[in-house]
Amino acid sequence: MTSPRRMSDSDYDSDSDSDSDSATSGTGAPEEAVPLFGAISLIGRRSSMEDAISVWPNLCSPYINQHRPIDFFAVYDGHGGPQVAGLCRDRMYLMLLEELLMTNTIITGSSSSNNNNIFARLFQRQLERESIKETWKRVLKSCFERIDEMAFDTCYECGIGVPCGCPPQHYGLGGSTALLTILTEKTIIVANCGDSRAVLCRGGRSIPLSIDHTPDRAEERARIEACGGHVVYDDCARVLGILAISRAIGDKYLKKYIISEPEFTFTKREAEDECLILASDGLWNVVSNDDACMVARECLQKEKPFGRGEVFSSPSNAAAALLTRLAMGRGSQDNISVIVVDLKID
Repeated sequence: MTSPRRMSDSDYDSDSDSDSDSATSGTGAPEEAVPLFGAISLIGRRSSMEDAISVWPNLCSPYINQHRPIDFFAVYDGHGGPQVAGLCRDRMYLMLLEELLMTNTIITGSSSSNNNNIFARLFQRQLERESIKETWKRVLKSCFERIDEMAFDTCYECGIGVPCGCPPQHYGLGGSTALLTILTEKTIIVANCGDSRAVLCRGGRSIPLSIDHTPDRAEERARIEACGGHVVYDDCARVLGILAISRAIGDKYLKKYIISEPEFTFTKREAEDECLILASDGLWNVVSNDDACMVARECLQKEKPFGRGEVFSSPSNAAAALLTRLAMGRGSQDNISVIVVDLKID
């Protein structure tokens, strides 16, 4: 697999937007073209920032994608503190790299060693039985499981995974949603855990690629109640009257009811695809899927490239920024994180 190109902190934070249409390797050689994207994350009207976003174009070229490059985009919406969202931002993409590299190494290792390694042979047979879709599910599920276990060791007082000597009850208090999107040349892969959301704009229509994990979803409520829990309705549906989402990374003390297992969608890319919007609920609580797509489409229809004197450097930047402003204008009370990926092919 090729190594990823590191995006600097200035590429996406609360004070700047970002975009990219090309990349170079550490040696200056051109890499595969990456999609144009805009990404912005704002504290909004909250007193603290608990959202985090992660953007890794040309993350790697794994075996399961026929050694073609993949692009990685993610939104994490923390609760009970920023620690778990920060952990996901810093570690999830690395775990994905490790899982993909292990798959690749076992395959190539088993062929080069004449299948002397029993584990390699068994793994090779498993891969042969699996479809590409099932392989992606297994790899991504492993990432969610690993980051969830790591979140249990996150100290609420001292930060991420620090052996600080704090009382045991300080560990594993917080949690985070995790919305991951992997773009290949042919497919949009979404793995979702929580109520951040991915929406595809295709031919002027909005198509949700994830379904929010809220306690009032019939299947989620049934699962919670089957575990002995209950859903309390106050300002919204909450698990045990505490948490307004039914799946999340972390939340150690609610883990019996709050699971970290993601749901997946695999969507074939089509010529009509215009853009992909990934956002935390700070946007979706006040902006509908249709309205978000309408705003993004208007921005993307502006002629490219943007010239000097423009407020934004690209249409995708403008789309991400204007969506956050729309959410603020409609009274969003939460942190707001938005990624807009331009899917149009010039």
